[in-house]
Amino acid sequence: MEELVKPLQELVDKFRTLEGVGKKSAMRMAFSILDMPDADAFAFAQAILDAKTNIGRCSVCQNISSDEVCPICSSSTRDHSVICVVEDYQAVLAIEKVKEYSGVYHVLHGTISPMKGIGPDQLKIKELLERINSENVQEVIIATNPTVSGEATAMYLSRLLKPCGVKVTRIANGLPVGADLEYADSVTLYRAIMGRHDI
Repeated sequence: MEELVKPLQELVDKFRTLEGVGKKSAMRMAFSILDMPDADAFAFAQAILDAKTNIGRCSVCQNISSDEVCPICSSSTRDHSVICVVEDYQAVLAIEKVKEYSGVYHVLHGTISPMKGIGPDQLKIKELLERINSENVQEVIIATNPTVSGEATAMYLSRLLKPCGVKVTRIANGLPVGADLEYADSVTLYRAIMGRHDI
């Protein structure tokens, strides 16, 4: 195949910098942009600029927000005594979709990962401690992913927060709906058993 013209190659390269986007996907997206009417392409570019310009972090929970304090933190109907600690923005969206959690959040912006050079100081842990010390927090739910770094972060937070006098809990991890016990690995089964509850 011939080399792409320089502006198109640059567009493909920019799409490839996005997480989870490979060469073929980047090419498809770049050609989609080229096929757009000019007005749509400019609107697309403007939406990116607007998002970068107008979206920041909530000064309380560190979630994305277009205001200094996000709608969840500023809501009088949320239970501010319970903080759910998550790794990223996407986790907040996932939990909110369930429509069963009424507390507030704290976004860490990652997990502890020595292999990637990420330590506790690079996460929003100091801000979490400030909230616990200044607000009437009763419980902190640690909802990091069940990965090696997620578990390491959960253990670190648990040890750090317990002396603060708050209840520290971990979300249960176990079998997904529709799964067969015989195909589950031992760690998943262990978590399912340890996370059991009354019915």
